[in-house]
Amino acid sequence: MKLTGSQIVIECLKEQGVDTIFGYPGGAILNIYDELYKHSDEIRHILTSHEQGASHAADGYARVTGKVGVCMATSGPGATNLVTGIATAYMDSIPLVAITANVSVDYLGKDSFQEIDIAGVTMPITKHNFIVKDVTKLANTLRRAFKIAKTGRPGPVLVDITKDVTAKEAEYVKADIEPVNPSVDKIRDEDLEEAVKMISKSKKPFIFVGGGAVISDAATELREFVDKVDSPVADTLMGKGAFDGRDSRYTGMVGMHGTKTSNLGITECDLLITIGARFSDRVTGNASKFARKAKILQIDVDPADINKNVQTHHSIIGDVKEVLVRLNKMLDKQEHSDWLNHIKELMQKHPLNYRKDILTGPYIIEKLYEVTEGKAIISTEVGQHQMWAVQYYKYKEPRTLITSGGLGTMGYGLGASLGAKVGRPDDIVVNIAGDGCFRMNMNEIATATRYNIPIIQIILNNSVLGMVRQWQTLFYDKRYSNTTLKDKVDFVKLAEAMGAKAFRISKPEEVEGVLREAVACNQPVIIDCLIDCDEKVWPMVAPGAPIQEVFSEEDLKEK
Repeated sequence: MKLTGSQIVIECLKEQGVDTIFGYPGGAILNIYDELYKHSDEIRHILTSHEQGASHAADGYARVTGKVGVCMATSGPGATNLVTGIATAYMDSIPLVAITANVSVDYLGKDSFQEIDIAGVTMPITKHNFIVKDVTKLANTLRRAFKIAKTGRPGPVLVDITKDVTAKEAEYVKADIEPVNPSVDKIRDEDLEEAVKMISKSKKPFIFVGGGAVISDAATELREFVDKVDSPVADTLMGKGAFDGRDSRYTGMVGMHGTKTSNLGITECDLLITIGARFSDRVTGNASKFARKAKILQIDVDPADINKNVQTHHSIIGDVKEVLVRLNKMLDKQEHSDWLNHIKELMQKHPLNYRKDILTGPYIIEKLYEVTEGKAIISTEVGQHQMWAVQYYKYKEPRTLITSGGLGTMGYGLGASLGAKVGRPDDIVVNIAGDGCFRMNMNEIATATRYNIPIIQIILNNSVLGMVRQWQTLFYDKRYSNTTLKDKVDFVKLAEAMGAKAFRISKPEEVEGVLREAVACNQPVIIDCLIDCDEKVWPMVAPGAPIQEVFSEEDLKEK
């Protein structure tokens, strides 16, 4: 049957099982929005306050559901406002399809009103992108976009459609979408056998888990693997929840703000088994001194990540879940009680701690964990609050922490929390922000109230850019250049003006009651928590130092 380009877009989205789109209309994309209006009973559209919010919401939706997130925007500034969200998804391997419209083909390249080469702009931050100038190619292009987004190592794909294509007609034939199978073609028996030998010879193995284990839904296989290897387990920011954070073998995060146990354990181990992690600089510190006593076995779906940042001794290329399934069949049960006892001693010697005499971020997050019984989905912005959120909330399941790891995007979390709540409406969703991050996209509170999306927004308000101030304190002789935010902004009044329920907390004894009321009220809630500007994230590794030089506040005082 013959359909217009706009009708083809909607039909292709329905083919892919898309039930939600986050976006913002404009002139060039009006034909698609007009068609979307006619299908509002099949595809829900969430109008965000800003296009960047739409891209972050689609990202958050994808992270918690495992589906491809979809966002839409018009040409020119509408499209460029998606760029930060697309880059965020790219760095963290999140499946996303961004659909933009452009000026008609006859106006391309003429500096037309709201014309931008968005395909050129986003080329370095997408897995692939397309500009569709022929309506007969539209359906197959959209199908390819979804397949690319979720195949292998996932990522964002952009489809830019000229306005004339959205109006022209072409023959459309519905297609059955083939399931995307895990990447297994590069998994070799000899690589698996060598890995088993390395594990069997190891006396002090350490398992290091990254976001790849979450993306491949490998939590069950990972637990069996840990049981067989009999090893301590640490993770990256993106790997949270792949292994149960309450398990006695779990040692916490690795890297700049990782635990002393994880950093020292990896430094002492003789075999580092890295599962779905890419050895980013925030993890390794000085890469030339990272895990120097260990042989490194890396399991990853992306061959480009092998030996990119850290030289490995052996690797297995393939979907993490499938690799672990095969290794578990080949492995005999190992026993490393002496090594595990040593790790437990490190944990007892180097616990996380914070001040108990004042209201602090860690206290609020521990209370949040208690009130939600560890069952909430936590989103974060980027900074001190982000680190406290991963240190003091225990993630027992994958897809329950959504945060910008690779790009470190301030302003990410609020939009992402909206997408998460839309994707998993039965879960409690809490966004944890600093006041600096919250300012960046706080207009999305209006989105939450417009649709009554009952997210809880916690602001750890210290009136400074906390993490930057921490660096200025430790490494810049307390020269606080442009990091003080003290002004007359009242977040409670602001939230109430946008239709949300709001609280302010200044004492520890106020925290639990407010959190319980926020969880119970089933509407958008903002909690402004007043904390001290000089509270810091501990422990820490100085930039460029090896992770074994991790230090706490007590270590700093002793020096």
